[in-house]
Amino acid sequence: LNKISNMSLLITASILLLQVITPSLVVVESFATTSHVVRRSSSSQLNMALTLYGSMGSRSPLVNWAAYELNVPLEMGDLGENPHPFGQIPSLKDDGGTVVFESGAILNYLQRKSDQNLDDKTMGFIFSWISWANASLDPICFLETPDGKVYDTGLKKPNKRIDTLDKMLSTSKFLMGETFTTADVAVASYLLYVPLFFRDVDLSRWPNVVRYMKDCVTRPAYGQAFTEQTQSLLLGLLENMGNGGDKKFLGLF
Repeated sequence: LNKISNMSLLITASILLLQVITPSLVVVESFATTSHVVRRSSSSQLNMALTLYGSMGSRSPLVNWAAYELNVPLEMGDLGENPHPFGQIPSLKDDGGTVVFESGAILNYLQRKSDQNLDDKTMGFIFSWISWANASLDPICFLETPDGKVYDTGLKKPNKRIDTLDKMLSTSKFLMGETFTTADVAVASYLLYVPLFFRDVDLSRWPNVVRYMKDCVTRPAYGQAFTEQTQSLLLGLLENMGNGGDKKFLGLF
């Protein structure tokens, strides 16, 4: 819970810095009424309305990103009715009463509910990478104190797992070759949070990872989910890695 609260403060602070929006209550309202109602064609196999409980000050935008990519409709719910058993966000509920919480579990659920007709091998690939992002990549990206408060990122130092990821991406645009999947939403979201929170980080030791992050952050659905301002800022930060950090971004520094 401390980790979630601390992450929420970091995300909210970044959004305030970008002057995207101010009070968190307004953020929730804007999600519910504008940008995060995702629509798709009537041919959809999904016949139950899905309600997402979250805000910009949480991991819920990565769920919105996946929903846009998968063309799955979401409605933003009243946080006062959040069904998460621990009162955290994000959580998701359908009109049949199914409740899903934890961002990785929600991504898996959205993948299953989408119109994509994927074979077991592909589904296994996607589910495995989503789990890796949550179980292995998250602790690398965000270093915590014993009481769960994020104080730095592990990406400021060499890391063998990221070395392996960089090598994989040297011959592959996305995790599954040329095809963008929900696996990329999970992995790229964590990677992209790092320069957003830690502006002095330089990931140029992993050029293929940086290239991958650029390919992911420039996707239209990312801008829809995280805001175009965040998208533009991150692209500038990624372009500037290895250049000494002298470039100014959006007049903020």
